[in-house]
Amino acid sequence: MQREPVVAGMFYPANAAHARAELARMLEDARQAVPAGTFFAGLVPHAGWAFSGPTAARTFAALAASGTPDALVIFGAVHTWGVGQPALYGRGAWETPLGPLQVNRSLAEAILREADQNVVESQRAHSEEHSIEVQLPFVKFLWPDATIVPLMVPPERRAPGVGEAVARAVEAYEGRVFLLASSDLTHYGPRYGFAPRGVGPAALAWAKENDQRLLDDVVHLRAEEIVPRSAADRSACGGGAIAAVVAAARALGASQGILLEHTTSYDVQPLGRPEDFVGYAAVVF
Repeated sequence: MQREPVVAGMFYPANAAHARAELARMLEDARQAVPAGTFFAGLVPHAGWAFSGPTAARTFAALAASGTPDALVIFGAVHTWGVGQPALYGRGAWETPLGPLQVNRSLAEAILREADQNVVESQRAHSEEHSIEVQLPFVKFLWPDATIVPLMVPPERRAPGVGEAVARAVEAYEGRVFLLASSDLTHYGPRYGFAPRGVGPAALAWAKENDQRLLDDVVHLRAEEIVPRSAADRSACGGGAIAAVVAAARALGASQGILLEHTTSYDVQPLGRPEDFVGYAAVVF
């Protein structure tokens, strides 16, 4: 059972050599600003690499400086219809331009046991979702022998409990596990049907403040506040994934998060007046 890429060649290079070159460049830049400390979890954005890749690289570089994991649990946002509850991809492999990543069956089964029916196993739920896929070339490039557990988490009340269930499975696992949440932040502008401050510089400033309220919850480990806030403020597409990773990190002993970068697609490519743009953040725990 192998999950094939669905956004390779669009969100990131489908060619192995091109992907390696782009990853090496982004990670080399990110390594110049890795903070002191040891980290095991993080938040990454999931837009096309041209926009959000350098921000994602900040999180990956900090984790890479902390060691080599045996496995990564990757909490994904849900952009596709029909995924009404947390869905885990529990067996097989995910293909990337750099080669396949094997799913860690034993860790997946442990998560399913700990989650007690709050997580279902569904390969089909992952078939068209890009939020986890765009992170996997980073994983394969940095840790070619690592295994993965892809887990999509809708923005609903069970999300923190899913993270806590993952934490229990990780504690019992005989190996090192890193945790990632994949989410972009405020999608602002007429294109997204959300422009409460119109367009222009004032709108960009408002959207960044909107992001910051959610990021304050993230770095202070207020997992239970994340889904309600992201829904009320429309400040994240992956509020469930973020809540899950924050709850898991807290349960595994994190005392706070560190915000490495907060930017927007407009800051990355400032063409014309700010009208339609998306927020991105890199956070580590």
